[in-house]
Amino acid sequence: WGGALVVGLVVVLFARLSELAGNAFMQLYHWHRLVPLLLTPLGGMAVVYAVRRWFLGAEGSGIPQVIAAISQSEAGGATSRLLSLRIALGKVVLGAAAVGVGFSAGREGPSVQVGASLMHALRRFLPKGHGTVPAHLILAGGAAGIAAAFNTPLAGILFAIEELSRRFEHKTNGVLLTAIVLAGLVSISLQGNYLYFGNFAVSTVDSRIILPVLACGLICGVVGGLFARGLLWTLQPWPGTLGKLRANHPIWFAGACGLLVAVVGIITQGDAFGSGYGITRTMLAHPDDVPATFALGKILATMASFFSGIPGGIFAPSLSIGAGIGHDLIPLLGQALSPAGIYALCMAAFLAAVTQAPITAFIIVMEMIDGHEMVLSLIAASLIASLTSKLFCRPLYHALAERQVALAQAAQAAADAQKKTAP
Repeated sequence: WGGALVVGLVVVLFARLSELAGNAFMQLYHWHRLVPLLLTPLGGMAVVYAVRRWFLGAEGSGIPQVIAAISQSEAGGATSRLLSLRIALGKVVLGAAAVGVGFSAGREGPSVQVGASLMHALRRFLPKGHGTVPAHLILAGGAAGIAAAFNTPLAGILFAIEELSRRFEHKTNGVLLTAIVLAGLVSISLQGNYLYFGNFAVSTVDSRIILPVLACGLICGVVGGLFARGLLWTLQPWPGTLGKLRANHPIWFAGACGLLVAVVGIITQGDAFGSGYGITRTMLAHPDDVPATFALGKILATMASFFSGIPGGIFAPSLSIGAGIGHDLIPLLGQALSPAGIYALCMAAFLAAVTQAPITAFIIVMEMIDGHEMVLSLIAASLIASLTSKLFCRPLYHALAERQVALAQAAQAAADAQKKTAP
């Protein structure tokens, strides 16, 4: 219970740090529009250097690391390269710093690794013979992290079932639900029982919603599937000069990625910077203030941020991209459904396409916007998008987790070989 309370507290602290860092960056950007051309590349290089020097394992989203850690723990392998208090500290500090220099990254995925690391660290305090095994603590901590980050407890439960473990053991229920409830209580007590993107004014839902559901599901499924396939490009060696730069000079490569993020951010008038939370709220309130190129710019900025190796997730940017696609579809579909409904459908559909976890996607959006009247529509759009995405790529997080497992096993084998050859 104490661990779950700490998870909620740390995730809220992470949220506050990221918000302060993002606001400070935008103030610098508005002071002089060319500041990102210097700050984002240099900041990205500093963050990646710190990760590789002191916080190895804190790079990337964090969700693949948690999936790999559960697999390693159940197989009796070591998880120290994937989860630790050191990694959790690096994830919070450097994740906020990455947002503070303009990278397009979210804190929700990293919150999963932070929560799992904190809960896993408690295993040493459990009495001998206790029925809770380390894998259950990892699962509960990761679910509590996503629940506290989005203030969506139901999504935390489904995220654990659908994405983190792909199965659900009955004896895990107590640890999982308790962790989510207590972490959520801390988040609510400190930030209020807020809705992540506020209340949506959705018009009456009737048979006219069928066309928007099909269109949003298919379009977001195609775009999200291609986006996820692009992210999986990190699993392959890159050809040419760019590949050599990435392999041999990762810090300079991070600077190049930061420069690309800066250029895209300037072209989109600052909208592509950060997690996308602020611009999404603005888009919902004032759709006319957002350019039609926002979705494309956010995709490019998020991919560059992902490739750079900074600590940062893609949950919030994916929701922002989905909202941008919905913004572009309103002129075509706005007669059948209110703009708020189009936004909701596209946010859920795009997130489902990227993660191929449709249940988690529609519940996250439903809880974030208080959109219970659109439950069936959100389910349908998420399912269509997820199925469409499978035509273009394999499940993103599990493909990345396989790489994490392979790296951990290779490191363990190298360590074992070194022990054998040592005098």
